[in-house]
Amino acid sequence: MNNEDATPNMRLAVNIDHIATLRNARNEGHPDPVEAALLAERSGAAGIVCHLREDRRHIKDNDLARLREAITTKLDLEMAMTDEMQRVALSVKPELVTLVPEKREELTTEGGFAIQKYFSHLAGFIKPLRDKEIGVSIFIEPEEESIALAAEAGANIVEFHTGTYSLRTGESEIAFELERIRSAARIAREAGLTVVAGHGLSVLNIAPFRELHDIEEVSIGHAIISRAVLIGLPTAIREIIDLIRR
Repeated sequence: MNNEDATPNMRLAVNIDHIATLRNARNEGHPDPVEAALLAERSGAAGIVCHLREDRRHIKDNDLARLREAITTKLDLEMAMTDEMQRVALSVKPELVTLVPEKREELTTEGGFAIQKYFSHLAGFIKPLRDKEIGVSIFIEPEEESIALAAEAGANIVEFHTGTYSLRTGESEIAFELERIRSAARIAREAGLTVVAGHGLSVLNIAPFRELHDIEEVSIGHAIISRAVLIGLPTAIREIIDLIRR
């Protein structure tokens, strides 16, 4: 696959979980994650991401219902592979669900979905979602085996965990991780999968991704919301979009 076959402009999906985290600090209704989602759309976001966790630590069920009603781009529901979350997804009908690992004690998602461990159950979990025309993405490490298993299980999208890349500081280490992601993205595209990337990406490290032509979208939450505290949400979003435009 050459660069002419790749998507010309990378999209940005904005995760609004931590707007809800801030609201929940005082439980007084503000800031409203739905209002933030609409502002993100107006500022150029191609989709809105939220993670409905088992413990509802940030996004609540009512937030999800209101997001489904309000947003006009794409709703990506991050969720664990549980019967409860499958029922939620089939009821709410987001455009996309992203299967992520989830541990109650973690501060944020740690690493990719253990696709080898859960593969025997994965196709049966995905099929009802795809039957309802809900896209399915799996948050995986940028590895060839994981890509092949995701495609075999019926996912139509993979999101590469970029946390390892985001923590690298040495020039050679950064280059190695970028090449690993580039190679995996090419393999995934050749397997017929749409490729997304996310976790730990920010204005400090996102610019090289404009050259990863097989990645169609990046998903960013914490870095944008944190920066928005200082410069405002529209400016923080446009800053990223300017950096990923090809």
